[in-house]
Amino acid sequence: MRITAAQRTENENRIRAAMDRLLRGELPPGGKCDIKTLAREAAVDRTAFYGNRPYSHLRDEFEQRLQSLHDAGDIPDPRDAQVARLKAEVAKLKERLAKSEQAIDELTDFRTEALARLAAQHEEIVHLRQTAAAASRVARLPAARSSTTVIGSCS
Repeated sequence: MRITAAQRTENENRIRAAMDRLLRGELPPGGKCDIKTLAREAAVDRTAFYGNRPYSHLRDEFEQRLQSLHDAGDIPDPRDAQVARLKAEVAKLKERLAKSEQAIDELTDFRTEALARLAAQHEEIVHLRQTAAAASRVARLPAARSSTTVIGSCS
C-alpha cells in the first residue's frame, strides 16, 4: 500500500520526535534505545527502517546520533549506562585482584625465604652447641641462681 507525501512527512516527523525522546533518555517501560523501540514509539513498521525502505536514512541518522552520544560518554539508555559502569568496575576489580595476588605471591616467597634462613640459623646454633660441648677447654659457667633478696635500697 502506497502512502501519500503528507503521510510520509507525518511519519518522518513522528519518527524524529520519537528519536529525540529516546536519545534524551525518555524510554518507555520495557523499551531500549534501539530501532525496535523507535518504530514502536513512532507507530511505524520496523521493517521500514531497513534496506531500501523509505525510512532507512532515519535509521542511519538515529544510529549515528546514538553512536556520537556513546562516544561523548552520554548513554541515553540507563541499562546500557549500567552495563558500561559495571564493566568498568569489573575491570578495576580485576586489576585490584591481580595486584593482591602479586602481593600474596611476594609475601609467600618472603615467608619461605625467612623460614629457610631461620632453619639455617637453627642448624648453625645446634652445630655450635655440639662443638662447644665436645671441646674440653670450654669451661661451663654455673647456672644463675635466683636471688630473693633485694640489693640496696635508699631511704
